[in-house]
Order: sequence, then C-alpha cells, then structure tokens
Amino acid sequence: MIVAIVKETYPGERRVAMVPAAVPVLVKAGLEVIVEAGAGLAAGFPDDEYVKKGARIAASQDEILASDVLPRIRAAGADADRAADEVGRFRSGQIVIALCDPLGNPKAVEPFAEAGVTLFALELVPRITRAQSMDVLSSMATVAGYYAVVLAAGTLPKMFPMLMTAAGTLAPAKVFIVGAGVAGLQAIATARRLGGVVTAYDVRPAVKEQCQSLGAKFLELKLDTATSEDKGGYAQAMGDEFYRKQREMMARAVAQHDVVITTAAVPGKKAPILLTTEMVEGMAPGSVVVDLAAERGGNCELTRPGETVVHGGVTILGPSNPASEVPYDASQMFSKNVTTFLLHLLAGGKLKVDRSDEITAETLLTLGGRVVHPRVCEALGIQSPGAEWKLSPATVKKPADLETEEEGKEAPDVYGIQSDADRAREEN
Repeated sequence: MIVAIVKETYPGERRVAMVPAAVPVLVKAGLEVIVEAGAGLAAGFPDDEYVKKGARIAASQDEILASDVLPRIRAAGADADRAADEVGRFRSGQIVIALCDPLGNPKAVEPFAEAGVTLFALELVPRITRAQSMDVLSSMATVAGYYAVVLAAGTLPKMFPMLMTAAGTLAPAKVFIVGAGVAGLQAIATARRLGGVVTAYDVRPAVKEQCQSLGAKFLELKLDTATSEDKGGYAQAMGDEFYRKQREMMARAVAQHDVVITTAAVPGKKAPILLTTEMVEGMAPGSVVVDLAAERGGNCELTRPGETVVHGGVTILGPSNPASEVPYDASQMFSKNVTTFLLHLLAGGKLKVDRSDEITAETLLTLGGRVVHPRVCEALGIQSPGAEWKLSPATVKKPADLETEEEGKEAPDVYGIQSDADRAREEN
C-alpha cells in the first residue's frame, strides 16, 4: 500500500500531516511512502529529509491522488471548498484520514461517500486510554494554548512578570483563562512561566484542582453545572439562560484583568458567547482578548475570525488556525497521532476496518459508498446502517496489482472491509 504525504491546500495552513520521522515507521510496517514536492517546507521539513528517511518524491499530483492512503490535516468540511474539487479525482476504496468537521459541516462528507472513499475523522477519536496517542484535538489544543499566551504577550503594552528595578516595581500582568480544557491548561502553564498572575474558570467544577496545580486561582460561580460535561470529557453546550447568568457573574472578573483568553468550544457547534461587548468595554484600555474559539464563531461578541479588532482601546485577537502558527511542533504532534492511528488500522500491511473496534467505529465516516457514522447520518437526516450492515466486497475496486494469480478468482479483500464478527458469521 502507498501512503502519500500531501501539501495542504487550506489558506494559511503551514502544517504537514506527516513529518520525516514517521517514514521509517511506515516503511517498517510494510508501506511505501511518497511525498508531494514541498509538502513539509512551510513547517520546516524540506523534501530531502523525507528522502533520507526512505520516502520518494512523487512525480506528479496525479500520482499523489492515486495513492492508497492520504493522511491530511484537513478534508471534507474542514476544507470544504478544496475538498469538493479534489474528491472527484479520488478512486473507490481510497482511504483519507484527516480533520473533517463532520458534525459542523456534515454535508461535506457526502461527496466522499459517493466517490467510494473510506473517510476517517480524526477529531472523533474517542477519549479512552488506548487512543490517547491518536488524540489530535488535544495535541493541537496544546499548541493553541501556548500560542494564545505568546500572542497576548506580544500585544499587551506591558510585561507579564513582576519586576523590581531601580526605576521602581512593575506589577505583573493579570491573566484570565476562560475554559480549562487542554488549551486552557496549557495557556495557564505558559502564562505562569512568563510570570503572570493567572485566574481560570471552567463550567466543569472537576477541573478546579488541575487549574490550581498549575498555579492558577480558580474562579467559582454559583451555577448549575450538572450537565456541563459529556461522557467523553468534553464540555457540552448549555442553555441560553445558563450563559446569560454566567456572563453576568463573569463581568467583574473580566474587568480586573489585563489579558482574557477564551477557549470554550463545543465540537460541531457554534461557540457560546461568553464575553459581551459591554464586558469588553469594562476592561482597561490596552487590555487584550485572545479568542481561541474564533473558528467556531468566537466566545467574544466582537471577535472576527482571522482579524484583529480594537474596541474602546481593547484589542480582540481571533486567530482562526492557531496551531498552524507553530507548524514545526504542531506537525510533529499531528504526525505522531495520525501515524499511530494508521498503524492501528493495519494488519499485515493491509488496512482492516473493524467496526467492532471503538476507535475505528467512532472515527469512520464513509465506507463502500455510504455515510456510516450514526451522528453524521442523523445530522444529514438519513438512515444509519445497522450493526449488522457490511460492505459487499464486489463494491470495492481492488488495485490491479493485487489480482490473484489464479485466473477468474476474486481478488483478496485487501482493505479488510468486513469486521471480525462479520467474517465469523459468514464462515459459520
């Protein structure tokens, strides 16, 4: 099987899905690796590094698109415009592994199903112990949390640490982190390293100890948070009345800080508004807001994704792709995640789609010409395939070089479309 490392097409995207260090791992697993020229250059990985590790530079874009496996940073709804252009060039049975935004833009998944592409969404990797090394969302949130603080420090007209000098004592910057998920916790740690005085808030009371362990004070608001967390550990969207009360209680805290970093995002949904225009107007001139939920509409009412807004002397920054701003390290982390995920799917050098496996079932969007993920099917208003559904081998186009020697004999099911349970039933 051939794995192709491609150059990303999303505007401003500097990351690459696989770095040179991943190549020997894939080769050892029995895969051939080809690289689109310049794929990793923006992230700091030139072509010759891939070649030294055992990859081959592809001769053309057609060769890239003809490969068996395409790991991407973005596909489907995460890069809807360009994915729609490319999907017509994919072949049936091809595997695409990427961030897909299937819950935020489920319609973008359908063309992949129609093309016969087997599509996996990395943002749907379940939060279970054995999937931790595949958790792309946590990896990219780590980078985003760090970058948010660095961005704020470069914009704030004062320094973060307290300094006692001959010219007087400089007070430390006061930083308020809203949302203590992976990005928020990394933001706390980074702000503390820079010497800031940090306060954190999260709708989930369970994260209080994590915030305090990193040196932040935890702001407690008297709100009903019983349904604030889903079974996967992610924050859930709350009702309008909850957010109204939350904003009222937060207004005073926001006004007392020099920097506010918001990280509250709900997968597949518009980010909740936590900072109103009125709250921003209560901040001192020169203060900074960094909205890490900008790509989802923003936690601040004044946020414009990808733009800098100045309102009443307060600067509101809305980075729409913060992980891409630290592409070298972000690519290394993403590469480790996607490589581990790909190896999880392999058995004897061949892809095996075992829908009885939790990781596979949670991330698999399309298979054999159908959208198969229950939540995406629900969003699209179509019937979800039942547990007993399996793909007929005849509907999958097999690579010509995998035909069996015996004339007339069906080619092997190299993509392992049937689950172990399906095979057992068939054999019985």
